Amino acid sequence: MSDTLSRRALNRAMLDRQLLLRRSKMTALEAVEHLAGLQAQAPNPPYFALWTRLHGFRQEDLASLLLDKSVVRIALMRGTVHLVTPSDALAWRPIVQPLYDRSVLGNTQHGPDIKGLDHQEIARTARKLLGERPLSSAGLGAELAKHWEGVAPSSLVHVARALLPLVQIPPRGVWGKSGQPTYQTTGDWLGAEPNTAPSPEAMFRRYLAAFGPASVQDAQAWAGITKLGDVAERLRPELRTFRDENGRELFDLPEASRPDPDTPAPARLLGPFDQTVLSYADRTRVISDEHRKVVITQNGLVKGTILVGGMVKGFWEIKTVKKAASVVITPFERVPKRDLDTLESSAHRLLAWAHPQAETHSVHLVL
Repeated sequence: MSDTLSRRALNRAMLDRQLLLRRSKMTALEAVEHLAGLQAQAPNPPYFALWTRLHGFRQEDLASLLLDKSVVRIALMRGTVHLVTPSDALAWRPIVQPLYDRSVLGNTQHGPDIKGLDHQEIARTARKLLGERPLSSAGLGAELAKHWEGVAPSSLVHVARALLPLVQIPPRGVWGKSGQPTYQTTGDWLGAEPNTAPSPEAMFRRYLAAFGPASVQDAQAWAGITKLGDVAERLRPELRTFRDENGRELFDLPEASRPDPDTPAPARLLGPFDQTVLSYADRTRVISDEHRKVVITQNGLVKGTILVGGMVKGFWEIKTVKKAASVVITPFERVPKRDLDTLESSAHRLLAWAHPQAETHSVHLVL
């Protein structure tokens, strides 16, 4: 019979693997790989994610990795852009491709416009165009529209993005730089195509290393695909199994860390779109269902959050007015003074890191 893990035990395991029990001395590249990538549909969240996890992290530590192609921004899990190593981009894109295949005609905005078109021909034409030079969405759409007159350029780009492994190349994602996403294929940017024999088993194990113990449903929520139950069954002889308090079966790597549930969890500021609140079907190990509705807005934005006792207990945001920068912290409930002091101190350090040119820094608690 499988051992039962309490919600607190699952929380501490997650915090440990997500480098949130203590700051790590990993390099930025080591952390990106260890964390199974970083949520990156907006340019700056990966920087905040590493700031709160690594000792002495500087923006240039990650920016340089983008510029020298040690990490890439590419649409992967859950249909969203992630920042990952090239090897993970090439290994995982084929595994999540069914998600993108379904999105071609399933998209209510673009589906009617591209119904009946040869989608593979659109992809081949886009690949050829991007092989000639990098193109923005607008530029790619304009070029494709020359071949499919009367079809909305945005719909043609939707097909290309779904069927091709497109990398968002710098300066997109470089701290302090601006610009619309500009694309190349992995073949043109990295000189390599996605794996022809991808391993869902390896991907499942990587998920457990970064987020486990977890259920099949949790892994599917993270990846955005189904049928991972078959993968878990093939791996079962190599994995440990547990149950959560509701009786759900959980899988984990035998050698993975599962700290004592009484391990202290320091107060933390998590950046916007932090993957800890997005990578499970059952997210109650880190955030209550009630609070999740506040943190994740209806249009899919995810606020920066505060962790107190390992759980999301509020949110924060940076506000800038002229030459002043401030952090506003809004707890959901009463927070112990010691934790408030820790959060306030962290917020001051965050402002010094994120807005060093501001003439004034301040922290405001909405109690």
